[in-house]
Amino acid sequence: MIVVTGSVTAREDSFDQVRQLSLEHVLRSRQEPGCISHAVHVDCEDPVRLVFIEQWADRAALLAHFAVPASRDFVRALQPLAASATTLELYDATRLEKL
Repeated sequence: MIVVTGSVTAREDSFDQVRQLSLEHVLRSRQEPGCISHAVHVDCEDPVRLVFIEQWADRAALLAHFAVPASRDFVRALQPLAASATTLELYDATRLEKL
């Protein structure tokens, strides 16, 4: 499984637009093949920062997600609304056990 974490810090005047774009992206991404989960959360310590947590079945599914035109459009739409550079980290994960 591939785990993706990412974040975007919106400008205060663009937070509502960033939040809406992010929710649309998450809902759309959940429908893609290989998407196990895809969520966005507001950072409790920084209320204009959104944090994404995603799980994908494998690297191929994630690469297919990155290739979807709507995913690329989402990233391009965020850039002028962000107060700083977005972050994105990928992890290759194996579940050890379910507690």
